[in-house]
Amino acid sequence: MASVSRKTRVLAAVALPVSAAIVLAGCASDTDDNGGSDGSSIIVGTTDKVTFLDPAGSYDNGSFAVMNQVYPFLLNSVQGTSDVTPDIAESAEYTAEGEYTVVLKSGLKFANGHDLTSSDVKFSFDRQLAIADENGPSYLLGAIDSIDAPDDTTVVFHLKNGNDQTFPQVLSSPAAPIVDEEVFSADAITSDDDIVAGEAFAGPYTISSYKFNELVTFTPNEEYQGNLGAPENSDVTLKYYADASNLKLDVQEGNIDVAYRSLSATDIADLRTQDSVKVVDGPGGEIRYIVFNFNTQPYGASTPDADPAKALAVRQAIADVVDRSEIATQVYKDTYTPLYSYVPQGLTGATEVLKDLYGDGDGGADVDKAKATLEAAGVATPVEINLQYNPDHYGESSADEYALVKDQLDSSGLFTVNLGSTEWTQYSKDRTADLYPLYQLGWFPDYSDADNYLTPFFATDNFLANHYSDSEVDGLIVQQQTETDPDARAAILEDIQAKVAAQLSTLPLLQGAQTAITGKDVSGAVLDGSFKFRFGSLTKG
Repeated sequence: MASVSRKTRVLAAVALPVSAAIVLAGCASDTDDNGGSDGSSIIVGTTDKVTFLDPAGSYDNGSFAVMNQVYPFLLNSVQGTSDVTPDIAESAEYTAEGEYTVVLKSGLKFANGHDLTSSDVKFSFDRQLAIADENGPSYLLGAIDSIDAPDDTTVVFHLKNGNDQTFPQVLSSPAAPIVDEEVFSADAITSDDDIVAGEAFAGPYTISSYKFNELVTFTPNEEYQGNLGAPENSDVTLKYYADASNLKLDVQEGNIDVAYRSLSATDIADLRTQDSVKVVDGPGGEIRYIVFNFNTQPYGASTPDADPAKALAVRQAIADVVDRSEIATQVYKDTYTPLYSYVPQGLTGATEVLKDLYGDGDGGADVDKAKATLEAAGVATPVEINLQYNPDHYGESSADEYALVKDQLDSSGLFTVNLGSTEWTQYSKDRTADLYPLYQLGWFPDYSDADNYLTPFFATDNFLANHYSDSEVDGLIVQQQTETDPDARAAILEDIQAKVAAQLSTLPLLQGAQTAITGKDVSGAVLDGSFKFRFGSLTKG
């Protein structure tokens, strides 16, 4: 969620390639020698919502879940790994300092018959940066200085910070779908209807029918030449649910073949006992956290009683009072674990700096410490807090999660919490318009590296749009982006987290896993370290 100024934003880090993740479920069904479909039709259910099909206008899991099926990427990860390899590219490599050259496969076409050339590639990235929608992913492209397309199959990215170690991963991220310049606008978000009518797709599938956040039908795209291969099913229908309990019921009774995002922990636990379904678990990069708006939070910069020291004390006291273990156990039945770091456990550079700084020093709450922090800053109690959450995008358990957060803060006697909720389509707009002083977000990484949990949140003009900025943190983000020594880079990552933890731009709460539910006769549901759920391998029978 970016603005025009985000063109200058620093990009993120990761050494390529990332180690492969284990495929936890799924196997391909029988196909002919050419990899053709076995003819099965698949129905997938979800409570996630689409914001826009235009990659420049959305940066959320529900929208990206559709984009992954229909748009091609220069680089992509095949199922079973988070490593990126050429998708519609023939090759991709650094050919000079700060010069990343991609050569496309020959004869590429969109489903509408338009040629897919280097001009479309340049157009796709240029429009992301030009539109820079605050709910889009353009900040990920902040390392790009300019792009050349010297011939129909060659694209040269000129980068600001040398041989950026994460740039190959960025080319597989939500900022990088390749779109048709004959269909998409160069300087405005293109409507879903225009995209679908224009058949502007060159991924494994096309969209043959589309009813916004109700039903989408995906049909294999015969023009696709990428690394994911041809879909193994005849078509996939994606059905959207307003109520997760109905999603659970339909997958349990066989009315749909797959349920993916988002069932409650209680529902998943119950489904594990049912003979009619299979539960597929995958590695978790998801985190859940609270965002502080530095302008509108208590004593924030645009409030009548603005006071940076008091504003920090309020954030610190909240961090002292929140009990993550209680939330993980009571609400999520320990399907989520407490998160005391900005980088989730399991990734290089992860620390537990928040455990050391706040609460009782061992992960628990400490109300007395919070009280002392507020008193030292001269903050009168109870402090009135306006806290907003989303009831549909992150699953129905969000209501229980934030009711418990409210109870923890209210019970301390130090806060009075006004809890509100807004559905995602409006929530995603309101949060960047300074309407929520404190609010809920969750995060699925764009690629599996510590930097993707730092740059999007803490670089100046970050996608949170919460008015946090620190020049020292900006400099460290750039350093770790191009640092090739693993130990030196890990030290920089830890330093960034320590500095941000002292300022508390966000408050991480939980780290989770991926889960899908399938019918007993369904194969090919793969949840891996790429965090992309692809429909092409799904079969049944």
